[in-house]
Amino acid sequence: MKKINHELFYKEQRDIESSMQDLVLNDLANYDYSKYTKDDVKRVLEKSDFQNLSLEDFGVLLCKDAEDFLELMAQKAKEKTKANFGNSIELFTPLYIANYCENECTYCGFKATNKIKRANLTKDEIEKEMIKISQSGLKEILLLTGEARRKTSVEYIASAIQIAKKYFSTIALEVYPINLDEYEYLHQSGADFVAVYQETYDKAKYEDVHLWGSKRNFFYRLNAQERAIKAGFRGVAFGTLLGLSDFRKDAFATASHAKHILQKYPQTQISFSVPRLRPYINNKDNNSNDVFEKQLLQVMLAYRLFMPFATITISTRESGRFRDNVAGLVANKMSAGVSVAVGGHDDEKKGDEQFEISDERSVDEICSMLKNRNLQAVFTNHIRV
Repeated sequence: MKKINHELFYKEQRDIESSMQDLVLNDLANYDYSKYTKDDVKRVLEKSDFQNLSLEDFGVLLCKDAEDFLELMAQKAKEKTKANFGNSIELFTPLYIANYCENECTYCGFKATNKIKRANLTKDEIEKEMIKISQSGLKEILLLTGEARRKTSVEYIASAIQIAKKYFSTIALEVYPINLDEYEYLHQSGADFVAVYQETYDKAKYEDVHLWGSKRNFFYRLNAQERAIKAGFRGVAFGTLLGLSDFRKDAFATASHAKHILQKYPQTQISFSVPRLRPYINNKDNNSNDVFEKQLLQVMLAYRLFMPFATITISTRESGRFRDNVAGLVANKMSAGVSVAVGGHDDEKKGDEQFEISDERSVDEICSMLKNRNLQAVFTNHIRV
């Protein structure tokens, strides 16, 4: 087999100097959830009533014995969710503007060698999609691409942001990690939030599942949130792909990362997402078999008890039943009217999906569900000036 020169993919990447990677990986190296007992869990849950939890406390809530306390964790999490967010649930929808990718990631439908229909939307097509989405009442949009700089340039992403400003008050990005000056450019173009998911903080596993491409640069990806914050973005999202490696350790590292970011940049709005592995075109067996809904709920509850003020998002990767049950309990943000293909809102899709979704309900259907649960759908909490 021909040896791959991974450095060729990194030539455009310019990282910042940061201690973030050392802090997070040191926390992870010292974390051993097997040492905690039910008594430790009881102690932390009692503490959660009257004082903030430490990172170690959070680690306790991820241990296996904590699964026996999910009902009590849920009661306490619901109190904190209601205290910080009331009965409101923020709604948004993703718009995939491209699905080209230069990476070979074993778990993803967009990976370079997967035989799917590739496309990127023209400016006219982007605007038509956005008009259709805005007619649903939504005022927040998440713009997504595959990771292929030469097919979806920073300038191309900026043009999509400029169009989005006409229809949406909040614009978030889930695109390939970029340099500080490029984040500054996209922020100045009108983007507010950046989501970058590390997939796994287990560096050895990370290399095993990212065979080649720009995404293989573990540390450049880990520092993406900090570059975005330094560029002026007001919020960043964290997450790992649960089931890719040891989900308890990955969730712990995710919280560690968010904690250190918040300590360094206390003005930052923090968000957690909890995606699990999903089947994709040409790989129907790509499931998160070791992270069931019980474990997923445990992770979400632990996040809420650790950072009561953080946004917790539940996506359409999960079933409608699960999403309904966690809305207002622990999640305060959810997607609706979703297409994970390129386009697909205004017309037929232009390019194939990244993965299979589980909840295909429209915005109206989600709003109706929330109303029946005495929750309020919120389309915007930000006014663009």
